[in-house]
Amino acid sequence: MNKKSKVVVLPCEAYEEEKIYNLLKAGLKELGGLEALIGKEEKLLLKPNLLKKAEVEKAVITHPVVVGAFARILREKGYANIVLADSCGHGTTRQVIQGTGMDTYLEKYEIPAIDYTKGVHVDYPQGIQAREFILPKELLEADCVISLSKMKTHALERITGAVKNSYGFIYGKNKAIGHTKYPSADSFARMLIDLNQYVKPRLYIMDGITAMEGNGPGSGDPIAMNVILMSTDPVALDSVFARLVYLKPEMVPTNYHGEKMGLGHCREENIELVVADAMHSKQLVSMENLVCRYGKPDFNVDRTQIRSNVWTKLAKALNIFQKKPYIEPEKCIRCGICVNSCPVPGKAVEFRKGKENPPVYDYKKCIRCFCCQEMCPKKAIKVK
Repeated sequence: MNKKSKVVVLPCEAYEEEKIYNLLKAGLKELGGLEALIGKEEKLLLKPNLLKKAEVEKAVITHPVVVGAFARILREKGYANIVLADSCGHGTTRQVIQGTGMDTYLEKYEIPAIDYTKGVHVDYPQGIQAREFILPKELLEADCVISLSKMKTHALERITGAVKNSYGFIYGKNKAIGHTKYPSADSFARMLIDLNQYVKPRLYIMDGITAMEGNGPGSGDPIAMNVILMSTDPVALDSVFARLVYLKPEMVPTNYHGEKMGLGHCREENIELVVADAMHSKQLVSMENLVCRYGKPDFNVDRTQIRSNVWTKLAKALNIFQKKPYIEPEKCIRCGICVNSCPVPGKAVEFRKGKENPPVYDYKKCIRCFCCQEMCPKKAIKVK
């Protein structure tokens, strides 16, 4: 891991198909070209962020134009065997993309959106945190995976980007079980690193034209970041994302552990930054210059420094002064999605006062995975 990791930054202010198509081609050229990354005979799986059904403007899912433009490039380059899939937080791949425009692009370029049908147990003895996974049969049949993530905040990991997008490789309800097996931000991050090292996505593309700040990854607010990021190193890509929102990269558990475990580079001296445009002109820039040009100091993300001393350890042991989800009653529609998404046996959130009232938390059971907050369709659950 001595060689610098290249991250290509593509400035873009709107979801204009032709411009994004040309930008992605410019980015691919900077990374050595598609043919150098993917063989024409390989079976490809495109993996966007399809957390749940949502209006495209809310920045919950990878924008259909980014997916469509990349699909067009693949087809024009002669790649024939392509599918698109995700293990969504709520709903199936086909249900989530229906009516978003992503379905239209996939039909146009004859790329099937598939729903995973079967989970397969795989061993990963060299894993540091996770020694086994339940992965979709269709994922294991692919030769090459391409990750198309969304730039968003995350209650557990601070941000969700290239590394976290890979959690959509875990089959179905095993995603919820994973939160109980790896309940802390650090253990969950280490599992994600193992997962990326097992699946080995060949290319990571992040849609950050419109990102999500605040109460992410499902209930935050859209904010213009005006960039697409591309790299073969997901840790370097997420570290650039962190710097653009004035968050120290090492404060993101997936960055910190990603570098330690050899997935990629977190420190800026090991990252080469290239700004490219649709005309295929490019410019090498410093991190300082990049942040000055495209960064957002007021981006709403958790920048709280975590202290490790005897008092914080005691507070954690006593389950006090910890981050916790809470429901804003006036926004709650009593749909029960938070209850269904809670992975804890016996449920940490339930309709304890009847369905005419919002669900109630049992914080002694709550593992702070924030699945409830992630999946709430009405932004009724916040973290404090």
